[in-house]
Amino acid sequence: MNKLILAMVDLFYPLFKKIMPLQTFRYAACGGFNTALDIVIFYASFHFLFNESVVHIAGVALKPDTASLVTAFLVTFPTGFYFSRYVVFTQSTVRGRVQLGRYLFIVLICIGLNYFFIRLFVDRFHVYPTVAKIFTTVIVVTFSYLSQKHFTFKTKAIRIHLTDQQH
Repeated sequence: MNKLILAMVDLFYPLFKKIMPLQTFRYAACGGFNTALDIVIFYASFHFLFNESVVHIAGVALKPDTASLVTAFLVTFPTGFYFSRYVVFTQSTVRGRVQLGRYLFIVLICIGLNYFFIRLFVDRFHVYPTVAKIFTTVIVVTFSYLSQKHFTFKTKAIRIHLTDQQH
């Protein structure tokens, strides 16, 4: 499956080859798809699943935008990890379960950032929830990319030690 996804993504890379490296393009393509999926699920959940009403789960009342955020996460967390591990950061030297733990850690931070910024935009600045989600996504995606590249899926530099005999 990942070979098919790589082939589809890489098909469009020649259009962007002069402006970004392959890994950045793959992140943008996969992340763009996952982000669009996240926004669509958020929108559909907010309007159709929760009917723009407060959601009561196990005695907890969630605003419809918060419930929609959780719903979108439940779908896009596994798809995002899959894309990151098998399409974008394929050269990572970090073990799979460590990647998953780190990915979850960064994603939980991103959820906190999502919640904070959505609350800020919706409650403080009175921005429509879907528009607030789009603004929030721009901020969070930037943080996520840098964190995933340099922490979750980092690659170890190969160091060559020359001995006196090899000079």
